[in-house]
Amino acid sequence: MPAVFLGVRHHSPACARLVERTIEELRPAHVLVEGPAEMNARLDELLLGHKLPVAVFSHYRDGHRAATSWAPLCDYSPEWVALRAGRAAGAEVRFIDLPAWHPAFAERANRYADAEVRYAEATERLCRHFAVDSSDALWDRLFEVEPDDGLAARLDAYFALVRGDAEADAGDRAREGYMAAWVRRAVAAAGERPVLVVTGGFHQPALRALASVPGTDGIIDPSVEALGAVGASGAVGGRPFGGGGDGWPLGADGWPQVPAAPAEARAGSFLVPYSFRQLDAFAGYQSGMPSPGYYQQVWEAGAEAAADGLLRTVVERLRARKFPVSTADLIAARSLAQGLTALRGHPRPARIDVLDGLAGALITDDLDRPLPWTSRGTLSTGSHPAVVEMVAACSGDRTGRLHPATPAPPLVHDVAAQLARLGLDGGHGSSYRLDLTDATDLERSRVLHRLRVLGIPGHGRTDGPEHGIDPVFTESWEPRPSPGREAALVEAGAYGAGLAEAAAAALTERTHDAEAGADALAGVLFDTVLCGVGALSEQLLAELAARVGELKAPGPLGDVLATALGLWRHDRVYGVARGPLLGAVIDGATGRLLWLLEGARGASGVDFPRLRAVIAVRDAVLHAPDLLAASRATVAGIAQRISRDPDAPIDLRGAAFGLHRALGAVPGTSTDPAEAVRTVAAAGPDALGDWLAGLFALARDEVTGAVESGGGDGGATESLVDVLDSLVCALPDGDFLSGVPALRQAFAFFPPRERERIAAKLLDRRGLRGSARGLLRTTADPLLIARAGALEENVSRVLSRYGLGAAS
Repeated sequence: MPAVFLGVRHHSPACARLVERTIEELRPAHVLVEGPAEMNARLDELLLGHKLPVAVFSHYRDGHRAATSWAPLCDYSPEWVALRAGRAAGAEVRFIDLPAWHPAFAERANRYADAEVRYAEATERLCRHFAVDSSDALWDRLFEVEPDDGLAARLDAYFALVRGDAEADAGDRAREGYMAAWVRRAVAAAGERPVLVVTGGFHQPALRALASVPGTDGIIDPSVEALGAVGASGAVGGRPFGGGGDGWPLGADGWPQVPAAPAEARAGSFLVPYSFRQLDAFAGYQSGMPSPGYYQQVWEAGAEAAADGLLRTVVERLRARKFPVSTADLIAARSLAQGLTALRGHPRPARIDVLDGLAGALITDDLDRPLPWTSRGTLSTGSHPAVVEMVAACSGDRTGRLHPATPAPPLVHDVAAQLARLGLDGGHGSSYRLDLTDATDLERSRVLHRLRVLGIPGHGRTDGPEHGIDPVFTESWEPRPSPGREAALVEAGAYGAGLAEAAAAALTERTHDAEAGADALAGVLFDTVLCGVGALSEQLLAELAARVGELKAPGPLGDVLATALGLWRHDRVYGVARGPLLGAVIDGATGRLLWLLEGARGASGVDFPRLRAVIAVRDAVLHAPDLLAASRATVAGIAQRISRDPDAPIDLRGAAFGLHRALGAVPGTSTDPAEAVRTVAAAGPDALGDWLAGLFALARDEVTGAVESGGGDGGATESLVDVLDSLVCALPDGDFLSGVPALRQAFAFFPPRERERIAAKLLDRRGLRGSARGLLRTTADPLLIARAGALEENVSRVLSRYGLGAAS
């Protein structure tokens, strides 16, 4: 008897009802379902009695490729209904798709990703014909709200139309060839009994054609058609494609073999809990129906009850957020939804009828963007509160739960054992204060950091060392919300069987990211140290040393240098101080930065990341001179050239002057800041403020000695504060007002006590007695006070001009 093909849309209640009804009527010998064939030996595990939604999580990792994939299932997924109803009907139920580690899934993170983007032209034409906004509204119009009579024929016509316009890619052709092999074997084994094939509708027309052709001509050999990633021998995992008389080798059980992962690769599949939020198209999900909470109600109670429930839920959510919704608003929303249902010719209310009715009744403001259900995609920030609650109500908040007997990857058990051994299993509400100089607490810290880099929720670090220079030897960890912790642990098992191994693999993956610059790698470096992954540290440092010569922005490169230098100088906890590879990173980053800084050009203003990079260069020269190819005198000479370059950014010129002063003067040159300030001041108060910001960032301690001594090492007889005070007092009012922000920004580099000493110096210059601290504590923003004074003076001048001034 020929096979019966049902093309479905993933997570469609109408398709799920059709599958269930078809199985009851046909009583097939075999039910073949699009899904990972490697799970066939574990179908009992899948049917244990989980609370849905759940997903089959598959992973693959070798020296060249890493991939993960999910196959989600909820109560109204046609694939799930086929498994459940087929098993109940006594049919032999099997998944028939390639495993997720096959190269056909190399670019696909979701097995059930819709092919709609490939047949957009057909769906757009249908949307225009039926006067709907989106493919979701089109699907509801054609299938979800229409009577189930004739549903199978409508689905066949729909998928034949859209597949007729689309070109299947190599991965789809490989999958369809493999699924067709399963169909042919099932038909041969079933004799006179029917075979039911449940797959995504995009594949159904091709499978119907492929499986009906006798011999091997109709089977597309994946090793030939599909993928350049498969070797010339046409093998995956050492097993050749072809054979068995139907295009695929047969196993001992008579069914097509499941391609095994290569021996050197790590691959596997496990069940994980899933959530409605993950299923929702508005959260970025790639396939099936949006609004899973709404369609769960459609599946359980019907379209009318789901519509009434959505109206009530949205109103309750809005009232809980103190959004004003009256009973009259609810009545108006219900009336509008009913009117739209009738106007659009829907026999039952569709999701968009209810949402449009709610929007019409509850939103009185002008919207600056289309309503989100008129297209597919994530909900944008800044959406109207009513729209946010409508989408949230449609999405639902259900999270799946696995049966206690569900097998878990080794990592789950290793994490539980380590947390228990170290006393970190006190529950997700426990806080921890760790002393990193204590061996046990250091091990606890490493375990918590390994969980962090793997993305396992539960705890977050609230304080502790932030970089290599940070002289902090304690950490605090506080509980964090941990939704999805169980799923995250299972998914992290793709990285390794043990926690240390998995963290090392995750960090290695970050280092191999083609988009990762040296700045990102610097963060990975410190994470590696925090996790105690010693072997990886050497590999990562070698990667850093190779990449520092590629970075083009001083700021990120300065972060690399600061991190590496801090670890090289100060590490007393993690055991990486004075390492030779750290020395190579420091030398390479310093040389590259000097080259970038000398060639820097740009507009006015203060570039704080660039200033931090100059600080890192200064620290490297002062504290690690033996590591550097450039001598201290060479660096001082480069700094002097930059400080005198009129085309260099003004803040960088100030920083270079400070660097030159900090490292020692080149013979025959002056490093007197007072003299330099007079020269820069000629360019205006803004330029003076930016130059001072660079100077104070680099050499605040050196130049503030002049505050105490009244002189500098270049033979100055007047202190820097005296010079600045004279220059600022001489400024016209307009120039003063325009220069105040830049000057305030420059003096922000001084801590409060040093600013107080400067204020005391200014009081002494004027022969005034008073509190220097009080001078710094104004009743309002000083710039606002200055502008108010200027405004009052302007008003007085205008009044005087017209003889309206106040009497003396």
